[in-house]
Amino acid sequence: MATLVLHDYFRSSASFRVRIALNLKELDYDRVEVSLIAGEQKSDAYLAQNAQGFVPMLVADGEPIIQSLAIIDWLDRAFPEPRLIPDEAMPRAVALAQAHVVVCDIHPLNNLRVLKYLTRDLGLNEQTKDHWYRHWVAEGFDALEAMAGEGRYLGGDVPGIADCCLVPQMYNARRFDLPLDAYPRLVAIDAACMELEAFQRAHPDAVKAG
Repeated sequence: MATLVLHDYFRSSASFRVRIALNLKELDYDRVEVSLIAGEQKSDAYLAQNAQGFVPMLVADGEPIIQSLAIIDWLDRAFPEPRLIPDEAMPRAVALAQAHVVVCDIHPLNNLRVLKYLTRDLGLNEQTKDHWYRHWVAEGFDALEAMAGEGRYLGGDVPGIADCCLVPQMYNARRFDLPLDAYPRLVAIDAACMELEAFQRAHPDAVKAG
């Protein structure tokens, strides 16, 4: 069994999705908090392992892996059960497309460094910044609601990579007061996921309290 160390920040949605994946696979790991507020991700020691200076970073037997989807893909290959990314070509494409709506189209526009740039460098006020945030989440959720299918989870009968990505984004949507009435499937899927211990233990409130 590999020795796993997750460097993350409790409220980072990318970190949240990796914690879910680790928990779904019932893997033991050590956790190192990297405070994005304090700028610890830009320390020389951290940058020596992760040139981007982002979280999360999973260190497996001393080897660093960065980028949340790359980490989840590695976990799926190193620890195949339960499978989070389907093997078959079409189900795999569907699952990754759903995940990419969050990871590629919503999250990059709304992560902490972008929000800081909007206020600090472009001079936007908090109200305008929050409007920016909700706009891009809503655009992504409009598409994801239509892509959600009829299963209990985005992954179908069992949660998969898309669910690992959805739940943290739902958490963020609520933090920024995005109305969710237009997304009944996403709300139902999020609720089903949060009934599972793997998702509960990965939640920022649980991690921060720990």
